Amino acid sequence: MSEFYNNAIFWVAVDKIKPNPFQPRKEFEQAKLEDLARSIRQYGVIQPLTVTRHEFEKPDGGIATEYQLVAGERRLRASKIAGLAQVPVIIRTDFDDDKTKLEIAIIENLQREDLNPIDRAQAFAKLVNEFGFKHGEVAQKVGKSREYVSNTIRLLQMPQEMQEALSAGKIAEGHTRPLLMLIDRPQEQQTLFREIMLKRLTVRDTESIARRIAFDKVRKKEYLYAPEILEMERTLTEALGTRVAIESRENGGKLSIDFFSEDDLHVLFAALHARIAAAKSSDGVQGDALESPELKASPSVSDDLASSEEIKENLDDRSQEEKTLDENTFDPSSFSL
Repeated sequence: MSEFYNNAIFWVAVDKIKPNPFQPRKEFEQAKLEDLARSIRQYGVIQPLTVTRHEFEKPDGGIATEYQLVAGERRLRASKIAGLAQVPVIIRTDFDDDKTKLEIAIIENLQREDLNPIDRAQAFAKLVNEFGFKHGEVAQKVGKSREYVSNTIRLLQMPQEMQEALSAGKIAEGHTRPLLMLIDRPQEQQTLFREIMLKRLTVRDTESIARRIAFDKVRKKEYLYAPEILEMERTLTEALGTRVAIESRENGGKLSIDFFSEDDLHVLFAALHARIAAAKSSDGVQGDALESPELKASPSVSDDLASSEEIKENLDDRSQEEKTLDENTFDPSSFSL
């Protein structure tokens, strides 16, 4: 009987199929579901859904049957949108345990690359924490390396705000390695994240800044800086909204202010101009020394943020070869100075 169920296709009412409680994918794009629904109206459901079958006793003493989805949630949702009363299913008797349901749902999504990085990380973590899988066992199940699985789970160490930005495609997966480098320096990590969001930093720009932060950490351990110099750095960084570094030398020193585009430079100029004007005004002096018809403040770079697809294309400026080395894509331990 089990062989009959596992190989035969049945037609089941859509309202009798319950969602897979272990579905790792949390977001389903409505526009894509509508597209699939149009295709289903025209051609029907070409690939059957996979379900398990359960019988239960009704309050009146009768026996009822319901089905739990294992794989095919997009097809089920689109079929409901298309108005189908029934869908084709394969009933699997060997997929009845929770571990297998999660396993199959993850593999189905990964094969279509439908999971966003955080959904994937949470699914891997569930296999490890709730079902006792080792990282290597998860890797074998999904056809990836052990490092890939470990680094994916590590994404969950980021603050919730950063995880949400990654899920929504506002930052690229390549941005996470430099962010994870700063896991023990939350203030620096948050500053870098804000810069990625507001200034649309590419992956390479982000890596460059993270390297500099790591270098500055070493530098400040090696040299005895006067506390007031470090306080000036902090105050200027907060006031200008960008990274500022002061390097003291025997005779004088150097002041560095980061900017990443012409618009960014305009914003910095406007901020400096406003502060100098305010300072002069308080001394009874007109603050027009820095007026320039060519350098006017531009709108905030946080306005009109690019779509998630544009961000993925434009901000992840690594080569295709770098992107395909997935086990090192976001591993902070491989991020060298």
